Amino acid sequence: MKSGSNLEKVLTAGHFAFTGEVGPPRGANVEVIREKAKFLKGNVDMANMTDNQTAMVRMSSWAGSLILLEEGVEPNYQMVCRDRNRIAMQSDILGAYALGIRNILCLSGDHQQFGDHPKTKGVYDVDSIQLISIVKKMRDEGKFLGGDDLNGAPKMFIGAAANPFGEPFEWRVHRLAKKVAAGADFIQTQCVFNMERMREWVHQANEMGLTEKIYILPGVTPMKSVGMAKYMKNNVPGMDVTDEIITRLQGVEKKKAADEGIKIACEQIEEFKEMKGIAGVHLMPIEWEHRVPEIAERANMLPRPQV
Repeated sequence: MKSGSNLEKVLTAGHFAFTGEVGPPRGANVEVIREKAKFLKGNVDMANMTDNQTAMVRMSSWAGSLILLEEGVEPNYQMVCRDRNRIAMQSDILGAYALGIRNILCLSGDHQQFGDHPKTKGVYDVDSIQLISIVKKMRDEGKFLGGDDLNGAPKMFIGAAANPFGEPFEWRVHRLAKKVAAGADFIQTQCVFNMERMREWVHQANEMGLTEKIYILPGVTPMKSVGMAKYMKNNVPGMDVTDEIITRLQGVEKKKAADEGIKIACEQIEEFKEMKGIAGVHLMPIEWEHRVPEIAERANMLPRPQV
């Protein structure tokens, strides 16, 4: 499948991919995205543009993606099922592709009760696995979900998310298998802090032959402080922050905790480079875009391949 996606070219050429992420502003200030893009350009193969993450209203992900494109950073257009029905989804996919967006990440979305409009009516007309199959049908068959022919198919490189740390753990790899079967081309995982469990999940995926059918990019987030680590451990659903990480961050001076967090992230990246079944890493800096060039350098991810 040739989508025109830079990420697809990097992965199919056998390079170890390095992707980033940008959260759009809570307003119409374009400069927020332009400033973040400066630190990502040339340092990542692609950058996710999040879609009202944590159910907080932000600039739309397709608009943010277009701004990234203008700044020379390939976007990964996130789309959540929470906010749109199947008509709006298909319409937005066509519009995004027509304007040059070549990657899409299909997500369920954080529940609205956690955001700034908790009384919002969730749509959830389809789930993330069904959304993957919709994009695949549009791309490969040139048809709408309803069966009518498209006048120009959106050749998107299709991404999905995976959380290896949810319970029950034994179901996690089977949910991955469903996304592979639905047509996902690549997977980005939840932030990885429990490496032992991640190793087991990847081992299961290898045993089932899934890693031969899809590119897996584990999520890596550098901890800025021990307070951040404790907050994510205790308050963020789906996170599995180990006591080992908290102990390491507690064991350094406060002003050196961020550097230790980056060191831990770089150690993870080095292990992922050698792990069978892993095709790259997805760096989620969480409003720390200005440290991405440093992280890319320290993790020996530069220069990025030109393909």
